[in-house]
Amino acid sequence: MSDEEGHPRRWAILVALCAALLVIVIDNTVLHVAVPAIGEAFDASTGQLQAVIDAYVVVFAGLLITAGVLSDRYGRRRTVIVGLLVFGAASALAAAAPSVWWLIAMRALMGVGAALVMPATLAVLVAVFPAKERPRAFAAWSAVASVGMAAGPLLGGALVDAWSWAGVFLINVPVVALALVGVARLVPETRVAGSRGPDLYGTLLVTAGMIGLVWALIEAPAYGYTAPPVLAGALVAVAALVAFGVRQVRSPMPIVDLRLYRDRRFSGASFAVAVITIATGSTLFVLSQYLQLALGYSAFETGLAAVPLAAGVVAGSAVGGRAPARFGTRTCIVAGFMITAAGFTVLASLNEGSGYVAVSIGLALAGAGSGIAGPSATSTVLGAVPPERAGMGSALNDTHQQLGIALGVAGLGGLLASVYRNSLPDALPEHAMNSLGATLSYATGLADGGELAEAARSAFAHAQSVTMSVGVVAALTGAAVAAIALPGRTAPATAEPKEAGTPG
Repeated sequence: MSDEEGHPRRWAILVALCAALLVIVIDNTVLHVAVPAIGEAFDASTGQLQAVIDAYVVVFAGLLITAGVLSDRYGRRRTVIVGLLVFGAASALAAAAPSVWWLIAMRALMGVGAALVMPATLAVLVAVFPAKERPRAFAAWSAVASVGMAAGPLLGGALVDAWSWAGVFLINVPVVALALVGVARLVPETRVAGSRGPDLYGTLLVTAGMIGLVWALIEAPAYGYTAPPVLAGALVAVAALVAFGVRQVRSPMPIVDLRLYRDRRFSGASFAVAVITIATGSTLFVLSQYLQLALGYSAFETGLAAVPLAAGVVAGSAVGGRAPARFGTRTCIVAGFMITAAGFTVLASLNEGSGYVAVSIGLALAGAGSGIAGPSATSTVLGAVPPERAGMGSALNDTHQQLGIALGVAGLGGLLASVYRNSLPDALPEHAMNSLGATLSYATGLADGGELAEAARSAFAHAQSVTMSVGVVAALTGAAVAAIALPGRTAPATAEPKEAGTPG
């Protein structure tokens, strides 16, 4: 396979890998639409509903680096197949959950499968596409993700309305089956020839450190930043990650090459993306409750709200895949983040009287900005990684994003809950202040419940506006970091790899 020409079946390989990506994206977006139904089915608190979402993020982020190393060692195609099998089985078991804690456990197992899939798919793209075509490949990858983003809520909303929340997990099973067929038939095996076996002690340290860190970020708003469980998680994270860092510096073949962070392309683009995902990672979680509980839309109608977001990503990706060659990656990232900031500005203006138009405009702008910036950011990060460590580099790229999402869910979720509680009328019982759904349920049994319900919707709209305002700041910060840290007018990836892997 020529480095300049790439694999002869690279575009068909991209289709197969996008199918694997699709199942993960559908699961994430469809779950946000089902959050109110899950809460009603299990009488779950806001904290438990966050745990249903966050269990996936914690495990996903904690295992990404390890999964990337395993894919380099044992083969990216094999790792994707194993990950899809785990993901599909966990999805089926989640649909049969008898309790919210079972559902949380299965979401964690789904995180294991997703962690195996994500780094390996990006590593295969690096292996089969020449550097000059990677922005277009990553743009197509992002566009497919946006289709899943739209299809998931629409299909999931229809299933929730017609059947139950369980349907949002069952739809994963046939998509996994299709993805498995495509990957098995089309994707070549690539691995790092002659690499040694995994560093089990290092793997244990980085996994424990990442899980402790993400868990502490997520639980801190609920329990308090000085609560013993949160401090324990933070201490485990610090101790494990420091020990891991020392081990990597001393190792002749480290799991993570920390020297990558000296490269402005890698560190600047990674930090910028992590900052903006703080805002984007929790957007649908917040809006799904706003649309269903504050505005009274059905689950399917809420799913329709994701269409402008997906359409924006598709349109933005069409620009983002070609624009770097003309304007440079830094310009594309900064411009994309600025457009995303404009979208969050619109979302921050929503109130209890707003409707579809304002939501659609805000989400379309946010999606377009992500589509424009995404291919350039991914190409910049992976272009700084030696091709023989593509799995590790892809895992780090995904880890930065997942940490941003975890911080967003933790920080912005906690901010949303805090502002909402403080905006409610005084003298409400504690259980009625846990969430908007809990307040509305409590109001149904009161003589003046209508006034309380109206006040609760107004309080939630205010809390959402404050949360989305933080999203504006995050997007502008990402743009500033990219403008300052990244080099000027450059090609998407300036160096051609000497060897992208050993085709199997």
